[in-house]
Amino acid sequence: MCGRYAASRKPEDLVEAFGIERWEPEETLAPDWNVAPTKEVHVVLDRPLKDAADLRPVRQLRVLKWGLVPSWAADPSGAARMINARAETVAEKPSFRRPFAERRCIIPADGYYEWVTAHDERQLEVEGKRKRARKQPYFVLPSDGSVFAMAGIYEFWRDRTVPDADPRAWWVTCSVITTEAETGPLGVAPAEGPRSLSDIHPRMPLMLTPDRWDAWLDPANTDTEGSLRDLLAPPPGGLMRAYPVSTAASNVRNNGPELLEELAAPEEGTLF
Repeated sequence: MCGRYAASRKPEDLVEAFGIERWEPEETLAPDWNVAPTKEVHVVLDRPLKDAADLRPVRQLRVLKWGLVPSWAADPSGAARMINARAETVAEKPSFRRPFAERRCIIPADGYYEWVTAHDERQLEVEGKRKRARKQPYFVLPSDGSVFAMAGIYEFWRDRTVPDADPRAWWVTCSVITTEAETGPLGVAPAEGPRSLSDIHPRMPLMLTPDRWDAWLDPANTDTEGSLRDLLAPPPGGLMRAYPVSTAASNVRNNGPELLEELAAPEEGTLF
């Protein structure tokens, strides 16, 4: 799954990396080293500009809210439960199938956090000797340090409780698509701990390699049974690395570059 990630790159860097044609500087978000559900996030999407005579898709860097609200939802209360969409079922689920067909995006990140419960800690929890096992957070990122392009979908929702002219009348929200975690060896594995992503968690965000960006973002492609489904295939193995970070990352109130500092080994009491 993807429940927390880091996004510290400047918009100018994302503009260059993704070939962005339109970006509104007033939509700049501050670097965020602990992005949590329902926060505003930067996304990359191809869409005609509003009120433009030219209907060609324009690549844009936009700010959306993480946690998809279906267009037919009565209210946005379920957004925090809609942060992820499974690649295996995104084309069929009522909340996701139309966005998958028509409104796909890329959610840029440095990498994502995932938590591992050590065997001994888990056993103490099972035996009732500890109410909640301590978990060791790992940070997972491309081994070459490039931007982590997470496949996403987005949707529009109209808040009928406010007037049309109110800027809050329309919500634009998104979900990260997840897939089965790689079972092969990591491109760079930690000295101690997991040797593959599946050792950390059975799910991971679907990372799109640059050769898939254009096809994924193309709004003219609605072939959910063919080419789009092909794009849901996991990327080649060995592109990722993972390393332990401070358990401070487990508290969403903590936010700073120190959260990404690599530990030489898992913290005491949280050994893999």
